[in-house]
Amino acid sequence: MKRLSPILFLLLLLGATAPAFARFQPPEPCKNSFSQEQEIAEGRKAMAQVYKTMPVLPDASPVSQYVQQLGARLVKFAPGYKWPFQFHVVNASDINAFALPGGPVFINLGTIQAANTEAQLAGVMAHEISHVVLRHSTCNITKQRGRAVWWGLAQLGAGILAPGYAGALAQQGIGAIAGLTYLKMSREDEKQADLLGVDILYDAGYDPRGLPQFFETIQAKYGNGGSQFLSDHPNPGNRTEYVDQEIASLPPRTTYVKTSAQFKRISKLVSPMHGYSAKDIASGVWKKQSPGQPQAQQQLQPIDFKPSGAWKSLSDTAFSVSYPDNWRIFDGPGNGVTVAPQDGLVNGNVAYGAIVDLYQPKQGADLASATDQLVATLEQQNQGMKPAGSVEDVLINQVAGKSVELENPTGSPVNGSAEHDWLVTVKRPDGSLSYLVFVAPSRDFPALRPTYEQMLRTFRLK
Repeated sequence: MKRLSPILFLLLLLGATAPAFARFQPPEPCKNSFSQEQEIAEGRKAMAQVYKTMPVLPDASPVSQYVQQLGARLVKFAPGYKWPFQFHVVNASDINAFALPGGPVFINLGTIQAANTEAQLAGVMAHEISHVVLRHSTCNITKQRGRAVWWGLAQLGAGILAPGYAGALAQQGIGAIAGLTYLKMSREDEKQADLLGVDILYDAGYDPRGLPQFFETIQAKYGNGGSQFLSDHPNPGNRTEYVDQEIASLPPRTTYVKTSAQFKRISKLVSPMHGYSAKDIASGVWKKQSPGQPQAQQQLQPIDFKPSGAWKSLSDTAFSVSYPDNWRIFDGPGNGVTVAPQDGLVNGNVAYGAIVDLYQPKQGADLASATDQLVATLEQQNQGMKPAGSVEDVLINQVAGKSVELENPTGSPVNGSAEHDWLVTVKRPDGSLSYLVFVAPSRDFPALRPTYEQMLRTFRLK
């Protein structure tokens, strides 16, 4: 028998005296009648209906881009199957959020406005991510016995959406997305999503107390039952206690991310925004008018979009471009920015200006097919948008690109008028696309086209 080496003995001794850290262990997979592929497909169908029945902000909105960036950071730490997560913002004043099977997550504008820190907002999103990871919606549908198949498929929402939306969504066959009218998450589901959400927050570097702090903030503001958020997302009982226990089970850290400069910028941007009420969404009023305006359309004051004669340059990590010096930069996620006049964003949506960003097409896609994929994505995310012509070849500083004009008859945030968009794409060495979308109401686009063309001439890839 060999003697234990001094080093090994020391390691064993340390292991015996060090504190044990045991994080939440997800339960065994439920009996589920949906395959992962079916779950993704049904979630996408439900998402398409959400876009038809709810005022979802365009993904080009800086608010949406920020939420997408935050979501992408969190899902890197979601365990198990790699669901194709998407993150979108509903222009609704209620403090709420919900997740669809297979990955789509929707966050209400009111939730972003209510969060005091990025960790709190990330906590809400981590909770929704956890519902998807744990497959709560389809697990619960499978448990229902003696129900028609169509009923089951109508229950695909997992989240905390106000029941005032039920009228609009029920007409589309997805009534349970609206606060799970027929099938709410059980208290055990909520507890599991809390615990896994805390772990995701911790792994992503955020203060895991952000999750319970958000619930405490809302409860302090509205009291018990005063907020639809708390009603739709019921406290499983001693929530603070078991969340604190989970946090204590995690290895201690000296620093956590509580907030960020980008969160502060977005908070300032959304502060004056007025989302639609649940009543307006359920009645469909949002399709006809802007929130808070009793007339058919909210008439905005004319926006001074005229560019000055002077130009300045923007040098980003992925590109450089010049723009009028009386316009400003609105940060987007990663390599994305919006360049617009001072008042070029209306309720977080781009009314005048240019969006410069990256798009990741399917692997192996050439420039033409990648551009087609991007156009299809823009059409899906911006209801009513259609190409106004064919895709054409262009040269951008001797680099091959594609160009296509787009129209949306009611897409402009300026009084619901027609919007014209000009999309230009360039393939990057890594297979992704750099793209620019030049935006303006249709009546004003001709006046801005020379400015947009000059910006395009200065565009350089890095």
